[in-house]
Order: sequence, then C-alpha cells, then structure tokens
Amino acid sequence: MALTIASREVDGVTVLDLSGRITLGEGSVQLRDAIRDLISKGSKNNLLNLGDVNYIDSSGLGELVSAYTTSKNQGASLKLLKLTKKVHDLLQLTKLYTVFDIYDDEASAIASYK
Repeated sequence: MALTIASREVDGVTVLDLSGRITLGEGSVQLRDAIRDLISKGSKNNLLNLGDVNYIDSSGLGELVSAYTTSKNQGASLKLLKLTKKVHDLLQLTKLYTVFDIYDDEASAIASYK
C-alpha cells in the first residue's frame, strides 16, 4: 500500500494525515517533498498524523528525522500525532521517541503550538 498524504489547516497548524507505508523509495520521497513544500510556503507549525501509517522501514525513519531536522533549521516545528503501536515501538527501540514531540490526541497537539 503506497503512502497517501492529505493536508489540512487547524487553528494555524498544518496537519498532514499520512496513510500507508513510509518506506524506501516512493513513501519516503513523498514525505520529504510534502515537508519541504510546507516549509517553502512558510508553514511553521506542522503536525504529522501517523494514525494510519502501518509500517515504517529504516529509510522512512531516516526521513522522519530528516523532516524534523529540516523543520528545526528553518525555524519551523514538526510534531507527531497518533502513533500506531508498531511505529511507537520502533521509535522507542531506536531512542527517537525522545527526539520528537509526540501526542495521542489532536486537540492537545494543536494546543501545544500556542
């Protein structure tokens, strides 16, 4: 299943709803392009909703870290929302869980930007 990305605005925060797999090749490239596009348009508050992401490989993980770093370097912030158990476990295993701001519900994630 390929990665699909839908973008929406909530209280000045751009939410990217990701669905599918973030893997080497198409999935990670789509994510990279989406983040760069947001930042180039001046979007500073970005939230990745990973609730429908069922698989991330090492390349996808690298892309998440790259997106986070790119955002930070451009003065933007990138937070994660609704991790599935698989993705949550992967971030804990790789110690990346401490790098990202991670939220379970959208309202508190949106409020964290205020």
